[in-house]
Amino acid sequence: MNIRVLVVDDQSLVRGGFRTILDSEEGIEVIGEAANGEEAIAAVAALAPDVVCMDVQMPGMDGLEATRRITADEAADAAVLVLTTFNREDYLFAALEAGASGFLLKNSSPEQLIEAVQVVARGDALLSPDVTRRVIEAATGASAGRAAGGRAAGGHRTADRAAIAGDRVDDTVELDSLTEREREVLEHLAAGISNAEIAERLWVGESTVKTHVSKVLMKLGLRDRVHAVVYAYEHGVVRPRG
Repeated sequence: MNIRVLVVDDQSLVRGGFRTILDSEEGIEVIGEAANGEEAIAAVAALAPDVVCMDVQMPGMDGLEATRRITADEAADAAVLVLTTFNREDYLFAALEAGASGFLLKNSSPEQLIEAVQVVARGDALLSPDVTRRVIEAATGASAGRAAGGRAAGGHRTADRAAIAGDRVDDTVELDSLTEREREVLEHLAAGISNAEIAERLWVGESTVKTHVSKVLMKLGLRDRVHAVVYAYEHGVVRPRG
């Protein structure tokens, strides 16, 4: 069964380019286009796509608000892949809070775009290496910023970073609630790898990994895999390299 994709961007040439790339891949079908957030929400309701490739900066309703509404709609079952030039760090964190499943730079290769759509369509979260690095930097630097109460210059950015973890700034959930295997899965999640790759590394079935991931998210009160990455770094489960 084909992955049904909705492409959202205010530039028709960009939409056409994404359509050409995605339609060229067997198993992916672009079922519609939208030029702004309002059109995206209407198209999701009418077409029921599996994946929405969402631009951020658009006239009218932007991609962040559209993502928030789409992911909050229980009737919609679409994963949102944000495609961005990544020149605004605050957009990244706002989109995380909005419920986006993945982020990809617009200068990524066609192969990377195709893979990103496939990843989020199967329920995994995707962050490009640059985005992952910034999320890690935010997670590891958020505690110090929060301790200062965001009063120093740049406090608004601290607030954006703290928002990644939602209401978890004073969280007291013990990591000891995780089994040894669940903690191992959390460490792999922090590396940003897929369920299939985790299964291969742990010599277990992918369905077993999905069960472990669900239990990790439930025990730690986390919404999704992206927030699990943040939690792992913020709580010292893993440390940034270098």
